[in-house]
Amino acid sequence: MKKKKIIYGQELIMDLYECDFKKISQKKYIQQYSNKLCRLIKMKKFGKALIPYFGFKKPHTKGYSLVQLIETSSIVGHFSESERSAYINIFSCKEFDPEIAKKFTREFFAAKRMKARFLTRR
Repeated sequence: MKKKKIIYGQELIMDLYECDFKKISQKKYIQQYSNKLCRLIKMKKFGKALIPYFGFKKPHTKGYSLVQLIETSSIVGHFSESERSAYINIFSCKEFDPEIAKKFTREFFAAKRMKARFLTRR
C-alpha cells in the first residue's frame, strides 16, 4: 500500500517588473504591503517585519529586503531600485489563494509586468 503524500505547504513566487519606484524604495510602503497582504490572505504575523536597506556593492542589488515571519512560515521580498523590480515569495503551510495575492501584489507595486509560479511543497 502506497503512503499518501502529505502537502507540507504552498509557495507563490512573484517577479515584478517596471514597478512604481516610490513603492519599492520607501520602507513605509513595503511595511504597508506586508501588513495589507497578511490581512488579505489571512496570515497571522509572527513579530515585526524586518526591512533592511543594503546590497550596495552592485546597483541591481541595492535596495530594501523584507522578511515577515507568519505563524505558518514567511513572506520574503527583495526590491531592486535600479531595475525597478521586486521579487517576492510567500510560503505557508496554511492554504491561501494565490490569485488574490498575485492581483494585490501587482496592483500595490503598480508593476507593468509580472511572472508568477505557484508550487505545492511535499
